[in-house]
Amino acid sequence: MRAVLIDSDILIEVSRARDQAILALWEDLALREMVFLTSPVVIAELWHGVRPKEIKTLAALFRSMTCVSIDAEIGQRAGGYLREYAKSHHVELGDALIAATVSVHKAELWTRNRRHYPMKDVIFFD
Repeated sequence: MRAVLIDSDILIEVSRARDQAILALWEDLALREMVFLTSPVVIAELWHGVRPKEIKTLAALFRSMTCVSIDAEIGQRAGGYLREYAKSHHVELGDALIAATVSVHKAELWTRNRRHYPMKDVIFFD
């Protein structure tokens, strides 16, 4: 079964129902046999910026997803990404942790911010 980790930029669009193309793909994916993953990093990013009227919607979104814990293997891989890409590509800790989660769990990453993820072993969802 395919797994896709959904980045915060996509979840913002889904929760605010602004981008019809993303909403259509979201609905299409819900009909497929896909596992929707999230990361504690994504959860923190969204709860940081949540608007009061979005709290229920955001909580429901996260209930429909599986949160993948950050463990030592993910931390080590993220550290390697930071060592390799922090200076050259301005990769930050959150994105390194998300990329490492995707890589370790052999998931695809659904994001519109592909430049944040120059890692060669990150597979993007199209």
